[in-house]
Amino acid sequence: MAALAVIVVDVLRQSQVRHTARWFFGVDGSCMKKRLVAALGIGGALFLGAQTAVAASAPPLTQLKVLKVASPSCGVENIDEGQTRTRCDHIGPNIMVYVLEVGYGREAHVALDGFEVNGTRTPVCAFKNGNLTSCTPGEKTVGYLYALDLAGKQEGTLTFSNTSINAPGNTMSTQLYIQ
Repeated sequence: MAALAVIVVDVLRQSQVRHTARWFFGVDGSCMKKRLVAALGIGGALFLGAQTAVAASAPPLTQLKVLKVASPSCGVENIDEGQTRTRCDHIGPNIMVYVLEVGYGREAHVALDGFEVNGTRTPVCAFKNGNLTSCTPGEKTVGYLYALDLAGKQEGTLTFSNTSINAPGNTMSTQLYIQ
């Protein structure tokens, strides 16, 4: 609203729009409050409308992918497209699984053989060429990277699923057998 007030003052300063000043303040100075409130209301509606037009809806889920499995016994294993099980035997404590989610989901459901798995998620942004990167303030989030801690759980099938927060409301899932 402060920006709108500055615009109104600038308009009133210009000599070529004296009729605008007369409309705001009336020929004899009457109705000033009523007309100023009307002008600010119209300006506020336009301002709020402009913000609404700029906002875009969140993209639906388009991809879920297990990227990596890390453990003290094997180090970091990259998971290839279509790979259904790890190549290495990931044993011991501190097994971490990294899952990429492109789009916006409601609430991820993650389990290893049916037992809930906890983790954290970090926003992912995209360069102009489409390559994904970590986000810095002000960038548009295009998805999330989940770091899942198996918390001492060993061998089993990891399942990850989520449903889009908007149309088409699709549910996506991925799984990987961790040996």
